Amino acid sequence: MRVQSEATSVSWIPSEAVTGLMTLGFATGVSHYDTPPPDELGDLLAMRDGDAFRFANRLSAWATFDGDRPTAYGRDGGLVMGSTTVRLGPVGATFAAVPMPDLAPEPEIGAGSVTYRQTCGGRTALPLPRRIARPPFVRLQAPLVWTTLALTLRADGSAEARLERASPFPRHWFYDAQGQLSAKAGLTDWEGWIGQASWASTPWGDQDSPVVVTAAESALERTLSTRIMRGGERPEIRRLAAGDVLTRQGVPGSDLYLLLDGVLAVDVDGERLTELGPGAVLGERALLEGGLRTSTLTAVTPVRVAVAHGSAIDRAALAELARGHRLEDRDQGPPA
Repeated sequence: MRVQSEATSVSWIPSEAVTGLMTLGFATGVSHYDTPPPDELGDLLAMRDGDAFRFANRLSAWATFDGDRPTAYGRDGGLVMGSTTVRLGPVGATFAAVPMPDLAPEPEIGAGSVTYRQTCGGRTALPLPRRIARPPFVRLQAPLVWTTLALTLRADGSAEARLERASPFPRHWFYDAQGQLSAKAGLTDWEGWIGQASWASTPWGDQDSPVVVTAAESALERTLSTRIMRGGERPEIRRLAAGDVLTRQGVPGSDLYLLLDGVLAVDVDGERLTELGPGAVLGERALLEGGLRTSTLTAVTPVRVAVAHGSAIDRAALAELARGHRLEDRDQGPPA
């Protein structure tokens, strides 16, 4: 039996993800945040040429099995690196990124399985002066970015792909073999990333970074997130530390929340139902069902949320969203 599959990560800079003095470059238009990539992955090279992402990691692999014994196998893919465009008024210049060598170790061969891993990444060519915690205490080069993908092919014809590790910045989205957005890195850490001491603290040295992976939100939530962020009045951006409570069950509330970054835990009557990642839209049930929060939302990691008034979204859209948010009734899908 021949088994073939693939997986892709696409990495981009989401709105409001940069903190500190570096925000000035984004605010003045010298640099720019990215538009979220599409739900369905298209032509990576065309996306790159259109400045649609910072970099992508594509892993494709195949294997043939005689019973449980792999008889042949191979891989394809690698890094697709974007570029950086800098603008000063009407003048713009584009700088090619600096790629790092793909890290593609020999596959792990098991009884009835073949597992490939692949790390891809690089850095912008532009200087990025920054402080680090060890001598020489200042670096001019930008930190490295990367993702590590794993793809397991099995003798029964199945395949499993996952985003295993990644740099703490920027945002990493994961696409399945059909090119559908299926998972996301749940947290970006600009401060942690900007303090990267050298390449030695990356996969090209002796370190990699674990990644918190959450399921992708619904297509409706992605549509609503655009309305919240760009549809009119600018929402308030609120930051929570791990352990902070965003909403408490039974307490009145009239705000709608868009989770921009981090992971929120959902509890109903003291029971943990699920954890949600970036892109989730929350809070609509209180607006539709009497004004009381139906769940307690607690930050599992540091969190950024956009806070909008309930009137920012029409009630029909809120009602449709609420139908998918009744975990306490059907044990699936995020509540609000």
